[in-house]
Amino acid sequence: MIKAFLCVAVVFIIIVIGHTVIVAQPGAGAPAENMKAPIAKKEAKVLKIHGYEVVDNYAWLRDRNKDKDPAIIQYLKDNNAYTETFMGKYQPLVDTLYNEMLGRIKQDDTSVPYKLGEFWYFNKTDQGKQYPIYLRSRTRDLSNPEVLLDQNELAKGFGFFAIGDFDVSNDGNLLAYTTDTTGYRQYTLHIKDLRTGKTLDDSVERVTSSVWSNDGKYLFIGQEDPVSKRSDTILRHEVGTSGKDTVVYKEDDVLFNVGVGRSRDRKMLFINSYAKTLRESRFLAADNPLGDWKVISPRREGHEYSVDYDNGEFYFVTNRDGAENFKVMKAPASDPSEKNWSDFIPYNPSIKIDDINFFNGSAVVSELENGLDYLRIIDRKTNRPSERIATPESVYTMGLANNREYDTPYIRYNYASMITPNSTYEFDLNTRQSKLIKQQEIPSGYDKSKYETVRVWATARDGVKVPISLMMKKGTKLDGSAPMLLYAYGSYGSSTPPSFSTNRLSLVDRGMVYAIAHIRGGSELGEKWRLDGRMYKKLNTFNDFVDSAKWLIANKYTSNDRLVIQGGSAGGLLMGAVTNMSPDTFHAVIAQVPFVDVMNTMLDASLPLTTEEWIEWGNPNNKKDWDYMIQYSPYDNVKPQNYPNMLIEVSLNDSQVPYWEGAKFAAKVREMNTDSNPILLKTNMGAGHGGSSGRYDRLKEIAFDYAYALSEVGITK
Repeated sequence: MIKAFLCVAVVFIIIVIGHTVIVAQPGAGAPAENMKAPIAKKEAKVLKIHGYEVVDNYAWLRDRNKDKDPAIIQYLKDNNAYTETFMGKYQPLVDTLYNEMLGRIKQDDTSVPYKLGEFWYFNKTDQGKQYPIYLRSRTRDLSNPEVLLDQNELAKGFGFFAIGDFDVSNDGNLLAYTTDTTGYRQYTLHIKDLRTGKTLDDSVERVTSSVWSNDGKYLFIGQEDPVSKRSDTILRHEVGTSGKDTVVYKEDDVLFNVGVGRSRDRKMLFINSYAKTLRESRFLAADNPLGDWKVISPRREGHEYSVDYDNGEFYFVTNRDGAENFKVMKAPASDPSEKNWSDFIPYNPSIKIDDINFFNGSAVVSELENGLDYLRIIDRKTNRPSERIATPESVYTMGLANNREYDTPYIRYNYASMITPNSTYEFDLNTRQSKLIKQQEIPSGYDKSKYETVRVWATARDGVKVPISLMMKKGTKLDGSAPMLLYAYGSYGSSTPPSFSTNRLSLVDRGMVYAIAHIRGGSELGEKWRLDGRMYKKLNTFNDFVDSAKWLIANKYTSNDRLVIQGGSAGGLLMGAVTNMSPDTFHAVIAQVPFVDVMNTMLDASLPLTTEEWIEWGNPNNKKDWDYMIQYSPYDNVKPQNYPNMLIEVSLNDSQVPYWEGAKFAAKVREMNTDSNPILLKTNMGAGHGGSSGRYDRLKEIAFDYAYALSEVGITK
């Protein structure tokens, strides 16, 4: 949260420092809107490729070194000062929103415990502390708990601190966990002896996944390349050693990442190599950690499959035989090669199978149909018909919770809707009845009956129907006068669920409609929905969003001068693209850690994510790909026109989308903008792609963003 703001003088002194043309510190007394945005100096860098000549005037803002060019740091700080000054008059609103949001959080809370071996594992948060404490107890009532990790203690001395993997050995004696202290998502593995409380000297850098062998003597570890951050190596680490790890697999194909996993019955280990359109898995018996890994089905273009093991057989969620929305096949453990695969769940083109989870005598299938989640229960001990767990609402989201035990009489699942708080249920596998065991508490109060949620269908320009989830206060006038925040993502097949958020209540209670456009590129309507929003069909993603916004305006849910849009990462690419394409459709834009410098990033194979995403976006080294991608790359399509108000947010330690993408985009939009709408750039100087790590710090960031959205539509209290 912003602590103080600069005052603004009537007279400005222009000073050139390094690469930045800045406005000198203004004096007190003048209104904040008089402050001028920092102007980045232009230094032309010319790229000649495929007959194009592309001039990049702001390439100097890129710096991959840990110690950044002081001129760049100064430019980012100048922009932060400008943004803080611009938003200064709305600081009371920021404070009000933060306090509202804080009041809806049960600050002293305990997570739903999960059983693993002889213990129940859970987290708890204490009022005033940024991070959770990790504990376990021998009883379900959580009496006499044992503290495993106190993240608040571990985080002392760090501005950022995240815990990634958290995995206990079979005997419950050793804890393997990973930490990131910068936000760069580069995790270090540690091992703690839970019997003594001592942390061992073992340490492995750049860890992406980890799993124990059954005897607890070894950890199999996924490790990323130090430069590209591609997870390309699997190590076998012997507990009690450092620097002596054995490489058991090396993934040389730059399109692939690799990770490790284990079946729930703890009998089988897996190495999974995965690219955007093909996968390959290897297996090894978990009680034979020094054995040889074997390939199940060699990779081939277009074949995607995931593997699990249960009761002497391998199971595969696969798109083989034209099963675009996936089916489940099985094979004997004696020879799981593809020639022995047979159908376990035959293909149904109307249902996408996302996953299957096995328990002793049961299987739970995660299904997606017509944009809605379902969990199907299969009893493997009897001929009892399979059935879906009942859901009480027509628009919702659900999925399996943390179910670590194989031998269990029940499974747990999470359920929510845009108006139903996050809920965890226990489902009895015998009686097939659900019991609510925890629902998110809202200390300041919440009356579900005051709100409504609905799903509507917009028509895209090619006739395709696009679902939009809406939440609003009952009685909201749908005459075009309601302000709206419209969110979307639309990439990688990642669906945006119609989930619950207490923070959104601060918008909706002030009359704003909250909307999620489930555009192509996600998987909300199945695998085809993903495929129709990637590579040479990526323009569908942007067209869907623009057409959804126009449909909402035409049907009086909002109006273009009341419409704020928001997206982050690949959703930030969406924000940049649609703002170039149809700037007059939107009043204001919040683009968070936006992937907007598409061509430059995808030409640089040394950057994280680039090579593996050549088959997601395209490889601009190839002319065909270049010719398509250049049509939508936001940075390359900024042109002289009126742009809406924009808040562009980046993080200095972002490994996924480097800070310079948003910084360059902001500079170029300011240069080309033909009206006076402010273009704000805000940099988190101590975090990465996901923003701040502490829960209170993160809440302050959300309050700032929502204050911006509300103030842009004239709501300031």
